[in-house]
Amino acid sequence: MTYPYVYFWNRQGRKGQRCAVTARAKVMNSIRVEFEDGHVMITSGNAIRRAK
Repeated sequence: MTYPYVYFWNRQGRKGQRCAVTARAKVMNSIRVEFEDGHVMITSGNAIRRAK
């Protein structure tokens, strides 16, 4: 799996880690992200940025 995004919020010590969006919900701009180490969380779509 490729991880095209970087998590920008400082939640659960995940700031700066690469992640992939596995699901999106239009209600409340919620997304499900999976990190390179397998950790999964539900967060806001505003928390991620495209990796350079």
